[in-house]
Amino acid sequence: MRDVWVGLALCLAAIVVPALGTSNYVLTQFTLFFIWAAVVTQWNLVFGIGGVITLGHMAVFAVGAYSTAMLGFYFKWSLWATLPIAAASGVAASLLMGAATLRLRGPYIAVMTLAIAQAANSLILTDVECFTTTATSGCQNLTGGARGLFNFGDFGFAQLLGYKHKILGDYYLALALLVIGTIFAFLIAYSAFGATFRALRDNRVCAEARGVDRVRFQFLAFAASGIFTGLAGGVYAGIQRTIGPDMLSIPLLLFILSMMIVGGRGTNWGPILGAAALMLADTVLRDFPQFRVAALAMFILLFMIFLPRGIAGLVADIVDWRPQDEPKAAKTRSDIEKLVGLAARRRVSTTAPGPSGR
Repeated sequence: MRDVWVGLALCLAAIVVPALGTSNYVLTQFTLFFIWAAVVTQWNLVFGIGGVITLGHMAVFAVGAYSTAMLGFYFKWSLWATLPIAAASGVAASLLMGAATLRLRGPYIAVMTLAIAQAANSLILTDVECFTTTATSGCQNLTGGARGLFNFGDFGFAQLLGYKHKILGDYYLALALLVIGTIFAFLIAYSAFGATFRALRDNRVCAEARGVDRVRFQFLAFAASGIFTGLAGGVYAGIQRTIGPDMLSIPLLLFILSMMIVGGRGTNWGPILGAAALMLADTVLRDFPQFRVAALAMFILLFMIFLPRGIAGLVADIVDWRPQDEPKAAKTRSDIEKLVGLAARRRVSTTAPGPSGR
């Protein structure tokens, strides 16, 4: 119930933020934060709760984004209609990645999934063949190549709300994505599937000895995380109205991964807390571009050294701390010392010689 009340409070706070006279720039940053937090929350299902060290999650995100963009560009679909396709394509890409890593363990999975993501990036960058010819851009590559895809439409908030309030539509759409995705992640974490994922993460041999099918549940973890990751890619494409291979870049991958590490891998609220902390740090450091990368790296390093459980672990320690724990521990130690002393006296009395001297 604590998670329910915390979630309701955060959701209500996010709903009223635009009513406080917030500037469009701040609302844009909040929108981007909602999307990244949704991605990290789903990544945490595989990496944090499932214990599968995958670094290819941004490839699933990119597949969802490219599905939306290409359907809108080539077939003139409404971007609302492309969102289910983006979610389905995200699941398919996630399952393919899971199938490629079934026989691997630990860091080998990380290397394989990272290689898959970088191979997808290379395929996009080397896409130079003319797929079709348009009046505006001339020769058009299938994926847009290095320049990316654009002019594939948006969600129509400018026509519905007016150009001045278009940002509100993007803001609340990204917020809805985060809220629904977080509820889905919490349902998985608190279900029997979540308990099984954690069992495989903590002791794979013991879990398999108890009859857990590792292959089946690894596929389930990948599929569950792919739904809202692909959907987040589709929402991102519709809001940004342009996509490119930079979505698969190493700096962005490390930035999103660091959100999970800073927030607390394997925790419920860690991905959202980590995304908020790094987005805030990145926004502040933009005024100091010469120190931006170094400062972010130092920020992450300090968290790994001094807060290995992340912000969520620190908050849990503060919330669960009780001042009476130390007196109870002291009383327990005192009782143990009394019992040890009593046992020692009884042992001495039983071994002492009797009146006869024997």
